[in-house]
Amino acid sequence: MVSLIVHAMLGVVVVWLIVAGNRAIFRRPATGPPVSPLEGAYYLAGVASVLIGWYFNIKFVREYAHGHANPLWGDGSWAQYIRLMYVNPAAGSAGQDYTIANVILLPLFTIVDGRRRGIARPWLYFIASLFTSFAFAWAFYLATAERQRRHQH
Repeated sequence: MVSLIVHAMLGVVVVWLIVAGNRAIFRRPATGPPVSPLEGAYYLAGVASVLIGWYFNIKFVREYAHGHANPLWGDGSWAQYIRLMYVNPAAGSAGQDYTIANVILLPLFTIVDGRRRGIARPWLYFIASLFTSFAFAWAFYLATAERQRRHQH
């Protein structure tokens, strides 16, 4: 369980680094509501993803980790978690889709698009996905881009 707490703390730190590095984007827009309905929808989806994902992560560690488990390999570890993503053809289909989206497409898109938009350290969205969830990082990036668009209009 200690590894999950550290994992959560690292997630908070990475989100803080994104916000701190993009203060102009995250300041309150001059007009309109503090959070637009679209931003709210992105944040809601992202937070729901984290809450649901953490429910399953905690359940995984409780069911698979035995005693003092190593978070990198062995029972209840990242390595076992990844192996179980491919335990059968249905899981493998979803696992490969998630892996390609999270490890290749998310960083490619956020880094290229983020640099074009002037978002500082856009690679941190990928790092955030490692500690939060793919859906959270994606939703957070989309909310950031929407917030930036609102400042420009």
